[in-house]
Parts: sequence; structure tokens; C-alpha cells
Amino acid sequence: MSLFHDRVRIRVKAGRGGDGGLSFRREKFVPKGGPDGGDGGRGGDIILVADADLRDLSAFRAKTVFDARRGGNGRGTRKHGADGDDIVLAVPVGTQITNLEDGTTVADLREDGVRVVVARGGGGGRGNSNFATPTRQTPRYAETGLPGESCELELHLKLMADAACAGLPNAGKSSLLRRISNAKPKVADYPFTTLAPMLGTVDGTDGRQLTVADVPGLIEGASEGIGLGHEFLAHLERARLLLHVIDASEGDADERYRVIDGELAAYGAGLGERPQLVVLNKADLDPEPAPFSVEDERIVAVHRVSCATGAGIDELKSLLFRLCPPQALQELAPVDEALPAFLEYRPKPPERRRFKVLRTGQGFRVVGTAPEGEELDEALRAAGVKPGSEVEVGDEVMIWK
Repeated sequence: MSLFHDRVRIRVKAGRGGDGGLSFRREKFVPKGGPDGGDGGRGGDIILVADADLRDLSAFRAKTVFDARRGGNGRGTRKHGADGDDIVLAVPVGTQITNLEDGTTVADLREDGVRVVVARGGGGGRGNSNFATPTRQTPRYAETGLPGESCELELHLKLMADAACAGLPNAGKSSLLRRISNAKPKVADYPFTTLAPMLGTVDGTDGRQLTVADVPGLIEGASEGIGLGHEFLAHLERARLLLHVIDASEGDADERYRVIDGELAAYGAGLGERPQLVVLNKADLDPEPAPFSVEDERIVAVHRVSCATGAGIDELKSLLFRLCPPQALQELAPVDEALPAFLEYRPKPPERRRFKVLRTGQGFRVVGTAPEGEELDEALRAAGVKPGSEVEVGDEVMIWK
């Protein structure tokens, strides 16, 4: 059984823009052809897209660093360089993207097919044909391309489900999911059989379908990071309905309910206010109906079943469809209801430099307010300077070593 991956860190770097072309028209009978260098192409973007066919982030186990291609350089006869290829990364629906450099939420991909650009490619440099004027007819320089954006991101998957099972270990959540859906989770008579969240699809008689999630069992203190529950409580946040599964054969259903309900409230994120369907499982082990006396406006129904014999399962499925009417998944706390179904992040355009690096026939020219020290060195290295290249800064000409 493969591990469930719901959190991963990746580093992305968009492509650098291509350099502008430094070229002059050279044709027979045209002895003094003008500049004809084309513009460089844009660097490739890094794009994330939500894919409903994916279930977790395991695709990022082997590779976590992604660099998009740079744009092509401009050429003679005003031929522009090709744009760099974009990198499109598919992630499961329900993936949140956080920029680790400043802690901001980049995007919340809650719909299939939503795309977001997380790093934009740099713009291409202008070819020397752009710099020709009546008084400067043979410009012997062209712009270098701008660097693409780069950042480190955290991807955090929060399952999208109509209903999600919550309860103590060994309450029978996995058995219930097997009974009502097409999921085949591992089932055994010991705690923490479930070690990873699982989704199942429940088919209705009218062709409708519901998605139900099963997460590892919670214990007292789960909201504080005790046991397995802390990492997986987040997967309950987006469920429209909580299936509160209780082992009714022990005779203390009220207390078991209060333990888990307290953990949901302590975790926050709206779980303490979520509608709950209480499922009293293992009804076949006690001839007398297990007592349950909790009265709470959040409890929309109480239903008794036996996952071992199948008693009450069909009625439970019908109840689920009544409690989860056909509609788009509602927005749940802490997401502001005024927000759209997804947040599209548009990175700020790169700040305009106080200077430009131009490519000349002998090397490079820095125009504008040239920086000093490492900033200048980094800009020249990014432009492609090599040992022996001539670098003009103001009235000074240097040889790069």
C-alpha cells in the first residue's frame, strides 16, 4: 500500500527571457543595411492546474524542483525568439498553495480545471532594430532578457467531499465506507487500521453520486497533535456533513460522542459548527438499542447500523442523499464566502530596474543608474557574461574576469 501524500514543498523557477538580436541587414546591393535584430522570446511560466482524477500529491515525491525553459534569442531579419515552454503541474482538487517566503496563500484550487500561474517567465529583450533613430542609425547593442520569477511553495491537500467520517479508532468508519461506497479500505479489528485518508463514491438510485471521505481515527488530544488525528483533521474542513461514527456496543455512546466533538471544536476551522449525522455502529452486538441521549441542534439525524450484517445501510444511504442535496460544495470556514470558488494568484510584475544590461558586439553595456558590487555582478552573470567579455559602465570599460 502506497503512502498518502497530502503535503509537499516544491521550488519553482520560471524561464528567463531571451536576449534581443544584435544584427544588421546584409544583402547584395544593400551595402549599408540597417539594424534588423528581432526581440527575444518570453520565458516559460510555471502553472498549477487542478485535476479531479488525482487523489494525492505523491507525484511530487521524486521531483520537487521545476525550472521552465528560457525564451529564444532574437535573430536577424527581425525574427523574434520563440517563447519558452511552460511547465504545467497537475495537482488534486482541493490543493492549497502557500508561498513559504512570505506565508501568503497563493491559491486555493477548489474546482476541476482551475489553473494558476505561480511564477511568470521573464520578458524578452528588445533587438537592436528597436533602438534605431534618425540620429542613431546603427545601434550596436540589444537588450538582454529579464529573469523569471522564482519561489518556494507548500502544497497542502484538503480533500473535497460531500461527507466525511469522524470518530474514535475502531469505531467502524472504514467498514462503513466499504458498505456504502465503492472504496475498499483496509478493515481489521484493531485501532488505527486506517493510516491515510480515503475517498469513496456513493451511488444513488437516481444516478446521483456523493463523495464520502474516511480519515484515521481521532483520539483525545488530536487537535493538539496527539495521535494520528492532527495531520488529518484538515481533511474534514471541506465536508458538507460529518458522519460521526460511534461504536454503540460499548454502552457509552454519549461520552464517545463528546470526546470527538470536543476535538472538532478545539481544532477550529468551522468543524465545531458543522452539521452531524450520528451513526451508531455495531448494532448487531447488542439486542437492546444502544442509548444515545445527546441533544444538539447540529445533530441532523441519528441512525443505527451494523456494518457486519448490513442492517440499516440502505436507509443510511438514502438519508445521506437527503441531507446532501444536489448543489455545488458550499464554502466552509475559514474561507470567506465572498471569495470565488478559487483564488487566482497573479504575481506582481518584476520591479523595473534602475538600469538595463545591453548586449554589444564586444560584450555588454550597463545603462541607467548602475548598481555596485554583487548586484551588478549577478545581473551581468544572468545576462551571460563570460571571462574576457568587455563591459561598459558609464565612461568606464572593463574586461570581465
